[in-house]
Amino acid sequence: MAPFKRKADHEIASVKKEKAPSSDRSAKRQRKSIPSVEEAKQAAKSSIAPTQNHAQASVLKNEERSFPRGGASVLTPLEHKQIQIKANQDVLFEQSGLKRGGADGLSDEGSEAGVEESPPASKKRRSKKSKKSHLVEPEEQKRIVRGTMVLGQVSEITSRDIVLSLPNNLSGFVSLTAISNKLTARIEKLVQEEESSSAEFNGSEDFEDINLKDMFYVGQYLRACVTSTEDAPTSGAAKGKKRIELSIDPKMVNSGITKSNIAVHGMVQASVVSNEDHGLVMDMGLEGSELKGFLPKSELGKRIKHSNVQEGAVFLCLVSGLNSDRRIVKLSADQEKAGNLKKSKYVTEASTIDVFLPGTAVDMLVADSTSTTVTGKIIGLLDATADIIHTGAAEKGESLSDKYVPGAKVKVRVIYTFPDADPKKVGVSLLDHVVSLSSRTSGKAKDKGNPLDIVPLSSTAEEAKVIRVEPLGGLYLDLGFKGVIGFAHISRLTDGRIERLSEASGPYKLGSTHRARVLSYNPIDGLFQVSLEQRVLEQPFLRIEDVPVGRIVKGKVQKLLADRNGSTAALVDLAEGITGLVTEMHLADVHLQHPERKFREGASVTARVLSTDVEKRHIRLTLKKSLINTEAEPWTDYSSVTEGDMRPGTIVDIKPSGALVRFFGNVCAWLPVAEMSEAFIEDATRHFQRGQVVNVRVISLDREEGRMLVSCKDPESVGAERECAFKSLNPGDIVQGTIIEKSTESVIVDLGHGVKGILRLGHLTDGSEKKDKHTMARIRVGGPLEDVVVIEKHFKSRTVTLSNKPSLRKDAQAGKLVTRFEDIREGETIHGFVRGITPDKVFIEFGARVVGLLYKSQLSNDMVESPNFGLRKDQSVVARVTHIDPSQNRFWLSMKSEADALGNTGGKSKIMGGPGEATVNAIDKDLKSTADLSFGVLTTARIRSIKSTQLNVQLAENVLGRISASEIFDKWADIKDKKHPLQQFKMNDIVSVKVLGMHDARNHRFLPISHRQGRVPTFELTAKTKEDLTSEADVLTLDKIIPGSSFIAFINNIDKHCVWVNISANVRGRIELLDLSDDLSLLSDVEENFPVGSALKVRVKAVDIAAGRLDLTAATNPSAKSLTLENLKEGIVLPARVTKVNDSSIVVHINENIAGPVYLPQLADNYDNANPSDYKLGDLVRVCVIEVDVPNKKVGLSVRPSKVLSSSFPVKDPDFTHRSQLHINQVVRGFIKRVADNGLFVRLGPHIDAYVRIGELSDSFIKDWKAGFRVDQLVTGKVISNNPNAKSVQLSLKKSILEKDYVPPLTFEDMKVGQIVTGKVRKVEDFGVFIVVDNSNNVSGLCHASEMANGRVDNVKELYKEGDAVKARVLSVSLEKRRVNFGLKYSYVEDKEEDDAKLDDAPSVANKGDNDEDVDTRSIQSAESDGDFEIQDNIDIDEAVLPSESSLSLGLKTSGFDWTGAILDFDDQKRAPDSSDEEPTKKKKRHKKATVKEDLTGDLDARGPQSVADYERLLLGQPNSAELWVRYMVFQRELNEIEKARQIARRALATMNPREEKERCDVWTALLHLENDFSNDDVVGEVFNEARQFNDAREIHERMIKIYISSGKLDKADSIYQTMMKNKSLTQNPQLWLSYAAFLMSTLQPSSPARARALLPRATQSVPEHQHRYLTSKFAALEFKSPNGDPERGRTIFEGLVSAWPKKGDIWDMYLSLEIAHGGQENVRGLFERMTKSKLKKRRGEGLFRKWRDWEVSVGNMKGVEKVAVLERTWVEGREGEGEE
Repeated sequence: MAPFKRKADHEIASVKKEKAPSSDRSAKRQRKSIPSVEEAKQAAKSSIAPTQNHAQASVLKNEERSFPRGGASVLTPLEHKQIQIKANQDVLFEQSGLKRGGADGLSDEGSEAGVEESPPASKKRRSKKSKKSHLVEPEEQKRIVRGTMVLGQVSEITSRDIVLSLPNNLSGFVSLTAISNKLTARIEKLVQEEESSSAEFNGSEDFEDINLKDMFYVGQYLRACVTSTEDAPTSGAAKGKKRIELSIDPKMVNSGITKSNIAVHGMVQASVVSNEDHGLVMDMGLEGSELKGFLPKSELGKRIKHSNVQEGAVFLCLVSGLNSDRRIVKLSADQEKAGNLKKSKYVTEASTIDVFLPGTAVDMLVADSTSTTVTGKIIGLLDATADIIHTGAAEKGESLSDKYVPGAKVKVRVIYTFPDADPKKVGVSLLDHVVSLSSRTSGKAKDKGNPLDIVPLSSTAEEAKVIRVEPLGGLYLDLGFKGVIGFAHISRLTDGRIERLSEASGPYKLGSTHRARVLSYNPIDGLFQVSLEQRVLEQPFLRIEDVPVGRIVKGKVQKLLADRNGSTAALVDLAEGITGLVTEMHLADVHLQHPERKFREGASVTARVLSTDVEKRHIRLTLKKSLINTEAEPWTDYSSVTEGDMRPGTIVDIKPSGALVRFFGNVCAWLPVAEMSEAFIEDATRHFQRGQVVNVRVISLDREEGRMLVSCKDPESVGAERECAFKSLNPGDIVQGTIIEKSTESVIVDLGHGVKGILRLGHLTDGSEKKDKHTMARIRVGGPLEDVVVIEKHFKSRTVTLSNKPSLRKDAQAGKLVTRFEDIREGETIHGFVRGITPDKVFIEFGARVVGLLYKSQLSNDMVESPNFGLRKDQSVVARVTHIDPSQNRFWLSMKSEADALGNTGGKSKIMGGPGEATVNAIDKDLKSTADLSFGVLTTARIRSIKSTQLNVQLAENVLGRISASEIFDKWADIKDKKHPLQQFKMNDIVSVKVLGMHDARNHRFLPISHRQGRVPTFELTAKTKEDLTSEADVLTLDKIIPGSSFIAFINNIDKHCVWVNISANVRGRIELLDLSDDLSLLSDVEENFPVGSALKVRVKAVDIAAGRLDLTAATNPSAKSLTLENLKEGIVLPARVTKVNDSSIVVHINENIAGPVYLPQLADNYDNANPSDYKLGDLVRVCVIEVDVPNKKVGLSVRPSKVLSSSFPVKDPDFTHRSQLHINQVVRGFIKRVADNGLFVRLGPHIDAYVRIGELSDSFIKDWKAGFRVDQLVTGKVISNNPNAKSVQLSLKKSILEKDYVPPLTFEDMKVGQIVTGKVRKVEDFGVFIVVDNSNNVSGLCHASEMANGRVDNVKELYKEGDAVKARVLSVSLEKRRVNFGLKYSYVEDKEEDDAKLDDAPSVANKGDNDEDVDTRSIQSAESDGDFEIQDNIDIDEAVLPSESSLSLGLKTSGFDWTGAILDFDDQKRAPDSSDEEPTKKKKRHKKATVKEDLTGDLDARGPQSVADYERLLLGQPNSAELWVRYMVFQRELNEIEKARQIARRALATMNPREEKERCDVWTALLHLENDFSNDDVVGEVFNEARQFNDAREIHERMIKIYISSGKLDKADSIYQTMMKNKSLTQNPQLWLSYAAFLMSTLQPSSPARARALLPRATQSVPEHQHRYLTSKFAALEFKSPNGDPERGRTIFEGLVSAWPKKGDIWDMYLSLEIAHGGQENVRGLFERMTKSKLKKRRGEGLFRKWRDWEVSVGNMKGVEKVAVLERTWVEGREGEGEE
């Protein structure tokens, strides 16, 4: 038996090519392996006659010369580049010394072409007998030679050749230029085009059309001629294998057939010369150009489509006849017909034996038969032989001598010839599938199929039974399925050697069973090649096809290779003959400096298959742990991907705008730079790198196009407010915003909550371009932009497109702006703008990307003559709708007046007259011409295809028609399946029809019978029997339909809000979804319950002839649809459709009479869930009527679940219908209805609004309180007043009231003389201050200047300011005048407020000096009332809750520096806590009386500076104290005096001694903090540059980095680090590199571990060599400690360190401590063992064993403790034996 067939491996890139001669042009690309077309022709000619020289080798052989015309090539430049790249890749495989695996996984050791079989390298050489071919009779053992004709079957088609399966398990290859002369001519044309263009290859586009897969198909039978059986070139020491090169050129394979001897029913091979309408003109390659073949399109067979046949294609054809003058040969390529020998499709007579070529069916007279062969004669002259395979003896196991007796005639088919035989003879086949030219089927009679489907390649047959034994050949086995036979060559039976087999004895005797592995399959033999070798049975993979993409596989490193670029790759052996490549990018998750240390030859590795390329024989693997250890199912094709899924992928290409991420197989995705991080990334190449693994989420997917967009962003990170705000915006909304960015072409507008809008230049006005630019010039950044229209939403970027065009704004305000296709009305004039301009039409856009077509013919003459029709992009346009096509969602516009349009179209209809076209094979024999098809004519038609809405019929072969579903059924009862009415018809049914008119296939319109357009017009027909059609006036039209009439309608399109139906061929109507059925549950899935084509009983609701509109209803119960406002009752629940969504409500449509809004309180029982954006236009909802106001034509609706579903549903926020339901102290929630100047109005119910005064909004003073509230905002308040006589209920939103029982506010009547109250300064005048009392009904009074202090107050405004919190005594009350006088003297409130530490700290004074001190104290109190400095001075805090002294010191803090100066350690301040506990007791004993004047300067140490004067006093004595200057800055900062704080810093720098460098650096740091918080980036940069000049550069850079990190400006901190990297004086310090690496690894968001790791090589070049060890160890430790680090990488680095410095104990200790803290227990034990095995000193060893023992105890491993003790004793004994101390 012949050796095994190998899969096609046609890669020529791996072949070593000869160097080009020196005469080659150096400027042109090299073309070394592509032969000329002329040489191919010569090769073909030389092989026609056996007497001539042998045929040349394949026209694609490498050793042949290039094209002679200037070195031209048939390959495009792109293909040259691809071949070069592939050759580079193949070098990686070839350097290993092994060939890649073939179809059986062992092909490099076996035969490729099947001529000889080479055993595996590990085997001993077999005897010569085992090498003999079984192509011919076994007794002759002939080899196949050049010139042999053979019948083959196409088994594989590649881009460069065709693989033919030949008899006796051989395979041959047909190259691109050995197919036909016509195809060669096409290639020559490409060569000429290449010569004419030296820069570019213009013919590449044509070359792409030469696709062999479009010209041939697998399973096709072809005759071939052997042109070469040379050894295929191999690399290395591998033995060469035979490669059979074939040609299927008709000139070669029809050798011997002439015009005179061509036989009917003979087989000739022909190529396509041209493709005509009725068939193909064929070239048979016979002598004489006048002899041509014709192949009718009806004789092509089922698998070949006539229109797809290309010139140059080749078919093996049956000669069905010749014309009378024998100049035209009639051919048939239908293999099914040619193989049916029962109809005498075989040659019975011939004038010469040369016509009996392979493929020809004949009668053979049996001459002799043996157990394995049958011989005979053909027409008594030609010897024929059938071997063991093609007699069927191997399969059936029966004796051939009994079946084929001498003298019997059998039908056979010639399969090969013997060119050197004398006398001539041929090989034939008796196999049924070969004789019938079909594919072999196996299995049971009912379940027969492709043998490969029953027994796949590489599968294992557990019990293969021996049915025949060839002693020197092998075994034939039954694989367990009927008709499935396998052959195991004698060399494939065992891993050892077998000389001879026996049928009667031995392990391989007849009837014995064995396990067998399928290696290959030959379709023409119908035989499987199997192996019984144990090593083959145990192999995981035999072929590359067996290696699934995404599978985790085990392998061993074969070797490491380096390509020409120096990149390292690894070859991994997966199985015998199966090798995978791991590129440098996929060796590890990190870049390995020394991959040879980790991947040594023979090392076992675990990998995952990235991709396989069967044609190129490539397997790509990855060793990245992040890809191998992922538990998610890998993406191997786009069908397994769904939007929202997350998977890891590898960045294979990166650009500033994004990165290309590859997964498994051919699945790739684009990662835009905007989706890489929540933070802004300007350049993706700075943050990501090739080979990096990223975890991405799918945000967009197009499976058909193979396109996918992914994102690294966390889906939970999108702001809820922004998302809510974006969802609330809809096209057509009027919005306002603030301009934040401006360019020459557009403006960016902030619409609030992070939503941004884009306003293009052309959308600023309706005027000219000059006016738009003038308007743009007046726009200022930061200015407001009001009343702009949202015209489009971009869901990916969460932005909107805006327009300021007055025409669009006016339409939007009137609700006329087109934002949906349903808004278009025929004849209506609408406003839009130009989207695009082409030479023949203009695209006009409206809202929400609704686009209409404005053709050139619909423009005025002046516009047509102007460039671009006088239009520009975004220009405003007013046009009239002329036509609407709802099925395609298209409409056409016109800028002409209606009168002009009618005048211009007159007489332009294309009316086709004349006698008409003659019909061909008409169904109705009386139909002779299309002119006979007039209106109302009754005829017959054959159903050609069945669609959901129509029947496509054929009146004749050249006359087509259609029958609409609405023109088929006369009665409702005739429809059997209402969802699929047309399924009751069958293909090729004959139906009676009447002609109605014509059908415009382009626009899907009904036309009169006179409008016959196109080459093949389509007639509109009807199959109704009751139709009485005498004239075109009898056709149903819109004006004949009256409301209330009933019809049978058929759905032909489903829209968002309605369905479109046909009631006749030319009348179309629509049904609102609510009118589609009485059962609302069916409307949840309209497409499922009412598919296109389904039938409905409908009733006419309304007819609008002018607008061409027909409204229908399919509902049988019209009660719900006919409701009016008058008969609507409260509490009724009705279905409704959402027609509009606003910020505060949704508008629902119940029927044509009733529509109403549903406000926020009625959207949900829990106001947290009340979100109008949750509803979409067209949604169907249930609504409950809660109010009916007939006079005002208003209706109140609710969608609360407790009202529309069940009253038992939980209600968190009740629906208040009357004020009596509210009571004092009740906490309620509501939505703000209006923000007025005097407070808020909150909606609590349909007619209940609550009022919130300004004073009840917050416990704190809010300067701009309106900014904190907006309409529709949800608020929580407590009822504080429900007076029936008042207009509104009053609420309070104060937290102090909500969290405890309400205390009524103070009134004038509550004011008592002597009462102490708290309040705030409302107004400051020269004569005093006005104070408003806290928790009062706006009770205020005056404190005169004389009552402010015990002394004289000269300037009131310096003492107090608006908003200051104060405590005052009521001096007098006048209820009549409603006046209250207050006193602020300290003596008034001293003994009343003993619990207030701040006010009691100020002693009573009696003179001016004391008064000044009092002023300073009150200033401090005023500043303290501002509270948190971030809130600044617009929030007041009650005096009763003033912060303590310790809280005042808490200010801005950052890492590395204390902004507040709290680190100041005043001597006496340390003693302050000791007396704090006794202070309240002392205050109680204090009496209010005047004391003598004291000098309080000394108390500063105890109390700390409390005023400007205090700080100034202290600075006089400590001018160089940075802490004091910083405290002074903080003091001003907390007073919101930013400029004063800045001046203090500058003053400090000018005052302090220049030698105090550290102190001055602290002040610079404080100044940088200040500028960073309150200035822009430019100012911060200037101050930073100034600070660098006066301070240590490294110190000030580090402090600036800490400032940026503390304030969250990580990108700026990154830029500072990068600036430091460029300064050589700074890069010598290893701490800089470590700090930057830690920042990139842990602090930066998103983190960038790859950038951090890339710092180490740079650092070692800058840092002194003696610090390299320290630096490297710290980088390794960072991998362990950082959450984004890779401990495995850290271990790799430490392993390198301990290898370089094995005696450095500090490295071992650091490595060990990191493993203990972050590694696994096994790693720790391994380190301990390695450390104890080294030579240790006594103290070191004892300490190490003690540490190991303690660790084992800590992890609870007592066995480990015992092991350590044993090892320690062994170590001690070893030291004693060596005599060491």
